[in-house]
Amino acid sequence: MATGPTHAMSGLAAWAAVTALADTHAIGQLSPKTWVVGATLASGAALLPDIDHPRSTVASTFGAVSRGASAGISGISGFLYRLTRTKRDSNRDGTHRGFTHTLVFAVLAGLITTAIVQTSEGTALGVLMFVFAGLAVRGLLHTWSPNKDALLITAASLLLTLACWAWAGDQPTDAAAFGVAVMIGCVAHFVGDAITEQGCPMLWPVPLGGRTWYPVAPPKALRMKTGGRVEMVLVGPGLTIAALVLSSVVLYRIGAAPWLAQLDLPPEVMAWIAPS
Repeated sequence: MATGPTHAMSGLAAWAAVTALADTHAIGQLSPKTWVVGATLASGAALLPDIDHPRSTVASTFGAVSRGASAGISGISGFLYRLTRTKRDSNRDGTHRGFTHTLVFAVLAGLITTAIVQTSEGTALGVLMFVFAGLAVRGLLHTWSPNKDALLITAASLLLTLACWAWAGDQPTDAAAFGVAVMIGCVAHFVGDAITEQGCPMLWPVPLGGRTWYPVAPPKALRMKTGGRVEMVLVGPGLTIAALVLSSVVLYRIGAAPWLAQLDLPPEVMAWIAPS
């Protein structure tokens, strides 16, 4: 897997890129509240697939609660792996990089998110943002001690959620956009894992090469080592810059970052930022 900060920033960068490129589409015409909550969900969802590993850092986000959930998901993932693997699939337990690392899971997570928001009166959205904010914070601060900082993660997640609600107030929200944000974050995670040495079985259950859990990955020469120099010097910083730039562009377009117009940017750049 890629490191936590790289995963979190990949989710934010992917959400910002999709909403920036979809300027004339509904997904690019969001309220500031919807975009910010979506950014939080995408960033957290970019860590969510690793919940299938009880010993992963993200599984300790909320202490015993998240570890218990991780243990249950890990058991389901292992069962599905053993049930659907072929003779060509590796003889492993399948609890990590299993079901939660597939496009089926990403779609299911997105649909569940949309359904929860649509059927609630607003409280569920706050809870979802709190949970995904916790995953994002855990990813960004992955070197914290997971056995001692669950309370700090919880407090930080609560503060972020309250700050968003205080800033955005009663702005309209879009349940479908939140589901899309979760899907985008999960897919960003899959891509991040695919370019590491182990690959990612994201296309399950489509059989490739006689394997239902085929680890999708580029040629070995294009893969990176988790926490290696390529990730820490190029990929991680590059995603961070892309996320910040694209987020600023989208926030300006939806009226939440008017300060961007005060910068002395070339006309060609402003024409792209704010197309007529």
